[in-house]
Amino acid sequence: MKLTQRLVLGAVAVVGFLVVTIVVVVNRQLSERLRDETTKNLAREARFVATEWTPTTNPSVLAHTAGVALGRRVTLIREDGVVLGDTDFEEDALARLENHLTRPEVASAVSGAVGLAVRPSASRGDVELYVAVRASLGVARVSVPTGTLDAIVAAAGRDAASAGAVALLGALVLAWLFSRSVSQPVVELRDVARALAAGDLTRRPKIHAPGEVGDLAVALDQLAEQLSARLAALQADESLLLQLTESLNEGVLAVDTSAMVVRINETARRLLNTRDALPFHSDVLPRATVLRDALASATAGDTTDDAELVIGGRTLNVTARPLAGGGAVLALLDLTRVRRLEAVRRDFVANVSHELRTPLTIVGGFAETLVQDDPPADSRRQFADRILGNTRRMQRIVDDLLDLSRIESGGWVPNPMTLDLLSVASDTISAARDAADAKGLTLSVDIHPESAVLFADATALRQVIGNLVDNAVRHTATGAVVIFSRPRSEDGGVTVGVRDTGVGIPAEHLPRIFERFYRVDPGRSRAEGGTGLGLAIVKHLVEAHGGKVKAESVPGAGTTIMANFPASSPSRG
Repeated sequence: MKLTQRLVLGAVAVVGFLVVTIVVVVNRQLSERLRDETTKNLAREARFVATEWTPTTNPSVLAHTAGVALGRRVTLIREDGVVLGDTDFEEDALARLENHLTRPEVASAVSGAVGLAVRPSASRGDVELYVAVRASLGVARVSVPTGTLDAIVAAAGRDAASAGAVALLGALVLAWLFSRSVSQPVVELRDVARALAAGDLTRRPKIHAPGEVGDLAVALDQLAEQLSARLAALQADESLLLQLTESLNEGVLAVDTSAMVVRINETARRLLNTRDALPFHSDVLPRATVLRDALASATAGDTTDDAELVIGGRTLNVTARPLAGGGAVLALLDLTRVRRLEAVRRDFVANVSHELRTPLTIVGGFAETLVQDDPPADSRRQFADRILGNTRRMQRIVDDLLDLSRIESGGWVPNPMTLDLLSVASDTISAARDAADAKGLTLSVDIHPESAVLFADATALRQVIGNLVDNAVRHTATGAVVIFSRPRSEDGGVTVGVRDTGVGIPAEHLPRIFERFYRVDPGRSRAEGGTGLGLAIVKHLVEAHGGKVKAESVPGAGTTIMANFPASSPSRG
């Protein structure tokens, strides 16, 4: 129920109660006072009749005359109770009336008091008010029907009720006007408070009223200003916190006391492979034992530092801290690259040590023989050739490692220019001619007219093609080695590659042939003089131009290695 209705109904109830109370009280008081006044009047009238009753007066005639004059019923009674005159009875009928000495009012009058009684009339049948006084010749009694008095009281009650109804109607109108004046500002303040609670902090009360309502409007306006200021501060803090957490390379997530994830940054989503909308239950997180144990320990109030686990092929470092109000916060650091680099470093050291151990052993052995023994001249020449060959092999390994290190570290930046691909391919074939002729291989060039010109670093392109041709010649026993080029319509670049008819590479080895020191057949590669770094150098040189390398092979049918160069070199800065 609205405030206006409550105020109106309250006012109506109060006024209605007052009207009913007044009508009841007025009726009661009026009835009592009217009876008292009527009793007094009847007593005076009875005394008047008593003074007119003389021995010479006919009682019956006096009763009729006085009754007509007073408008009352007048009865004259002898002291022994015999009725001598009555307004309602003729003289010949008086003898049939009962003796009135037993009437209470008559008995009281005979004793000298004013007799009073209210009872039904034996002759009239209605209820009458009797008043009797002592006269010199007997008792004079005057009566009036109580119905007359009741009619007066009822009329007065109706008048009071009518006045009360008018007052109630006026009170209703006044209460409605008053309630409107009170409820309208309250309703406006209520609407403003609801808007503020719903988040609309732009709403302000527009009323300017005196008293408590005005004070409430001012307080509500101040409250809205404070809420706006605090919300702005909270939003600024939230935005700053969000930017800070999102800028971290670490994954961060917070869990509340109900095991619900209430905050998570993008790095943590990526590391844990989750896209659920916040908040979501921690059961959605990967079911890794280390992660679950760290979360449970932090929720219980314990700290977990530097715990490692593997999720989705990534090595993660987990740190868990309990929150002061309950819950926990987890930090996830991706160690995958670090562990991979450590593995690469270990493999690199092992591979370099392995690659250099054999030639160093050979050089040391032959050198020791030459120093301690005195072999024949032809043996000394063979020993010197072996020492020279292995020394040159170690020199090639060191040179390739230096080149690879310079490319990977950014110490070398390509200087691209427009190159004639046919000229570069011809120079490469000339350099590899002797090795190819020794194995009976055919070297050829297949340059597409639309890809005869390439935008690349001259030295790098010669090294790329040279390494690919050298690699193909070493791994091809019979057949041919072809340098080819093709235009790429999708991006306007050029594909340069070398195709051979060698032993081929099994499919499981193809993804790794561009790794340093990786060999499909280690013994055979070393025997043919390869360093195991040629394809790795090719890969890094092509990627430095913004391109990609790709290998295709069918075991027993040959291998094709392609370098995709973009239409123009990447910008350098």
